[in-house]
Amino acid sequence: MPSIMANHSLRGSLSHPLVLSLLFLCASDCLGGKILVAPVEGSHWVNMDILIRALHNQGHSITVVRSTKSWYIKADSPYYDSITVPVDKGFDEEFVKPILAQLMEVERGSSSLIHFLPLQLLMFSAMSSAHDITCHMVTSMFEDRALMQHLNESQFDLVLTDPSFGEGILLAHYLKLPLVYNVRWVTSSEGHFALAPSPLSYIPVTGSGLSDKMTFLQRVKNMLFYLLMQFQYRFLVKAQYQAVCDKYFEHKVDFLELVQAADLWLMRVDFVFEFPRPTMPNVVYMGGFQCKPAKPLPQDLEDFVQSSGEHGVILMSLGTFVSELPSDIAEDIAAAFAELPQKVIWRHVGERPSTLGNNTLLVKWMPQNDLLGHPKIRAFVAHGGTNGVQEAMYHGVPVLGIPLFFDQYDNLFRLKERGAAKLFSIAAINKNTFLQGLQEVLHEPSYRENMQRLSRLHRDQPMKPLDRAIFWIEFVMRHKGAAHLR
Repeated sequence: MPSIMANHSLRGSLSHPLVLSLLFLCASDCLGGKILVAPVEGSHWVNMDILIRALHNQGHSITVVRSTKSWYIKADSPYYDSITVPVDKGFDEEFVKPILAQLMEVERGSSSLIHFLPLQLLMFSAMSSAHDITCHMVTSMFEDRALMQHLNESQFDLVLTDPSFGEGILLAHYLKLPLVYNVRWVTSSEGHFALAPSPLSYIPVTGSGLSDKMTFLQRVKNMLFYLLMQFQYRFLVKAQYQAVCDKYFEHKVDFLELVQAADLWLMRVDFVFEFPRPTMPNVVYMGGFQCKPAKPLPQDLEDFVQSSGEHGVILMSLGTFVSELPSDIAEDIAAAFAELPQKVIWRHVGERPSTLGNNTLLVKWMPQNDLLGHPKIRAFVAHGGTNGVQEAMYHGVPVLGIPLFFDQYDNLFRLKERGAAKLFSIAAINKNTFLQGLQEVLHEPSYRENMQRLSRLHRDQPMKPLDRAIFWIEFVMRHKGAAHLR
């Protein structure tokens, strides 16, 4: 009888809500892992932040490495701890904006070889400087013995990094931890080129502006772009990281082998959008993981959107880094918008265009995903960043693309090939051309129909991309790596 009473008393205690809550918290803490995150600034941080929040909600402990020059990555957060590394230079607004201004100026020239060469030299110089900043930051960390001892003693389960820059790759090797990528790019190339066979006869190199169906001359062009990419990697990128490897790692390692040795590649790609290509078992596709159903808009925005009536709304944003265009182009775009019956929401920072119409609302920030998911949105004027393109595809909104640099033309070209976007080079924009292009996207039904078809294909999958990413990160933690997939 005493034992039965004791058991009854125990069951009664366990059923108390406070006790159940405490047990749940303890269980979550025990099951949660410890993750060291080495992110990249700008739009790369925007999607890494979504992944970090989801991991935190799963009960994992997150530590983010940032620098004193960090632009978007804040030191204080309710869902991660941070380690701030002192640096003299960083990938911040002071570094980025002059480069973007120069790139835009070169892009406005003609598309001839005379302008192609300065553009490539400028890109080489910018990328070399950015990787140099990363190497100095990693060196600063390795030289700080107290910091590295702290990281070793913290017993992290894995390193999660965006391998566009090599900081996380070097940290994972130094700390002997499993490595997971949130990846589209590795150092100087698209991720697949570093990992999987990539036949140049049908795999277009980023920057080539080609599809997977090429003529002989286009294949020659593709090969030349590949050789250019290899030159950039070997002489401007790898040499910097290899010097860090040679100085701080006891056994000689090749930096490319470190890049390829990641346990898991969470690839920000969806084959609804991407061209088919060879891949590897440790590549998990999570394209569009940042996309989600739209939430209600702030009341002032909702009122503006509703005031558009049957004509609807056009959205314009040129991404994280570019908040304003050269004044003459901004004037032409504003004048074109003013002639439309639609209302326009334009993310624009800087001088207000004198040609701006009463139908256009300038904002410094917008809830882009929520606006794209609003039923009154008719078109999206975008620069072609991966996040924006995938959000437009998720919500089925046709795109008028103005690619500016990096991979943006290639992203928009993939939508154009599927009949869901129209492209303009910045050099070709004036009031009339912009207005004609926008009216074509608005009034030719095929653009919206094709984008909505892509949206249905993207959404029709058994597991949400974000849930798939979380599962595989936890898989690597449970099994202390994924060597069997490499």
